[in-house]
Amino acid sequence: MAVLKPAQTGVAADEPGDVAEVLRLAGPATGLELARYPEPLAPDTAARRAGMATVPPERVERAAKELAADHDLVLVEGAGGLLVRFDEAGSTLADAARALDAPVLIVAQAGLGTLNTTALTAEALAARGLRLSLIHAEPDLAMRCNVADLPKAAAAPLLGAIPAGAGALAPADFRASAAAWLAPELHGTWTGTVA
Repeated sequence: MAVLKPAQTGVAADEPGDVAEVLRLAGPATGLELARYPEPLAPDTAARRAGMATVPPERVERAAKELAADHDLVLVEGAGGLLVRFDEAGSTLADAARALDAPVLIVAQAGLGTLNTTALTAEALAARGLRLSLIHAEPDLAMRCNVADLPKAAAAPLLGAIPAGAGALAPADFRASAAAWLAPELHGTWTGTVA
């Protein structure tokens, strides 16, 4: 497995970013971060303010394909959402997904507002002809009541439920539990029930 983070924002050069967290929790894997910007802003804004180069979708595509040559799975993790600008031309993670012909996994926060955000993201994906799936975090009361509506809002199946605080687990405990949070389509054992 390889994890590609095109643009890490809001993290200093000497601090661990998202790739480091994935590697800590998932275990042996390859991680690659293409750019890091110090301010927690959209990648193009953060790059401009830092006087640094942006990350166009062609660079993401090239890096993902290079990783795919040696890995059976390459996860590309965005920054800020599907349509957040990555470069001066207005390119987004959706453009990189299109260039890669890769499915997009929506990871939705639990709680109020999720249905709207999920539906808007799903509409943006559908308008671009991109394939999608859906996963959400451990639900609170609102999510337990609305979990049946998430697949309807996204027009995609629900592929998992990750419990709140999972990232705080010890890496061995995280790895031992992760399959139970993911549906068989993601090589897990989750049956679709939400507590």
